[in-house]
Amino acid sequence: MEGYEWIKKLFNFMRLSYEKEESQLIHDSIEKAIVFRGTNFWILIFAIFIASVGLNMNSPAVVIGAMLISPLMGPINGVGYSVATYNFDLLKRSLKNYSFAVLGGLVASTLYFYVSPIHVEHSELLSRTSPTIYDVFIAMFGGLAGIVAICSKNKGNVIPGVAIATALMPPLCTAGFGLAEGNMTFFLGAMYLFLINSVFIALSAMLVSQLLKLPKRSFLLSREIKNTNILVGIVILLTVIPSVYLGITLVKKEKFMKSAESFVSKIGDWEGNYLLKDEVNGDLRTIKLAYVGNEIDKESQKRLEEKAKDMGLGDAKIYIQQGFQSNLEESDRDHQKQLDRLQSEVVNVRETMKINQDKLDSLATKPPLGRDLLKEISAILPQIKGCSISNEPYFTVDSDEDKTIPTVYFTIDDEISESEREGVERWLAQKLGCDYVVLNFRRI
Repeated sequence: MEGYEWIKKLFNFMRLSYEKEESQLIHDSIEKAIVFRGTNFWILIFAIFIASVGLNMNSPAVVIGAMLISPLMGPINGVGYSVATYNFDLLKRSLKNYSFAVLGGLVASTLYFYVSPIHVEHSELLSRTSPTIYDVFIAMFGGLAGIVAICSKNKGNVIPGVAIATALMPPLCTAGFGLAEGNMTFFLGAMYLFLINSVFIALSAMLVSQLLKLPKRSFLLSREIKNTNILVGIVILLTVIPSVYLGITLVKKEKFMKSAESFVSKIGDWEGNYLLKDEVNGDLRTIKLAYVGNEIDKESQKRLEEKAKDMGLGDAKIYIQQGFQSNLEESDRDHQKQLDRLQSEVVNVRETMKINQDKLDSLATKPPLGRDLLKEISAILPQIKGCSISNEPYFTVDSDEDKTIPTVYFTIDDEISESEREGVERWLAQKLGCDYVVLNFRRI
């Protein structure tokens, strides 16, 4: 009995009916939110333009701002509520206003993207073109939070968060981008995501309305109720089944990409070959590898494929190219540009080598300067017996500029006076045509 009482207290603690708003106030709130004329219509149009700018500039903050001011959830909640309460007049008006809002949003976003000078498919756009089962979960739980807040006296700040989580505005604008660009893949993918969000927000509204036992606005026969439930079930199945398939595909793709990344990291240096470039395609399950080095023969490629199988990539198609063919996605023009660039570099290297060789040849044919200096100076100072001269780079702490200063070595068999040293230094500066000379005397 104690366990039963504990469970009973837990259920009482979690009951929604404690904070339930009056049924008529809930009805009035939902009925008011489905209207799209005047204020609501212009708010929708402005929100569409804001979201379109955010998607166009790839700005998540702007897109979130558009979601916060969007009134799109009103008619969707109206559809779910009216089905649960058998209020078919409200259902017709909700569907009418929903269709009007969708059409207006598509027209506004298509016009914006048509005149926009930016046509880049940013990540904010791409993320709204491939819905999966996870988007179903987000729409379902977000819709539940939204309708519970509407039916509660303590609404808090739930509605803005639901507007962000369910993200009705961005896929509608992305669909407009697809129409403006003539990209049906974008259009269909984004509209499918918008449909997922709409259906499961409406389903959440229907379930919560039934759970709270909101009063029915008309009475149906059991056969009519059954037909209504079957129709709702068909709509849900038709919406969910493609998303389940896309979700499974996404999981497989992510698993493949992770395994492929690990595989590529282990084959960067393969039997004397260096991996220059790799390209992994998760959709086609292909791995393209570009190597430079030794030639990869069939046996080596077979060992590479066996390694891929060992890492769970048995169904992956591996393509290997070598040499200049390694630029996997470049056109013939790109190949020619690469060859021209390499040929130009070879020409520059050859010219540099020729210039250096000419310098060496000129040095080889030029009479030794040290011999001439020795002949002249030994006639004046017989104690000088040998000479060596070289040009060395000279650096100072006060300047980044490097200079070349001659360095002269004289060998002597007797001491040289200070005045004779100064005289030799002045003579060398004049003889060599420079301002400074590094002069050294060494005793034999």
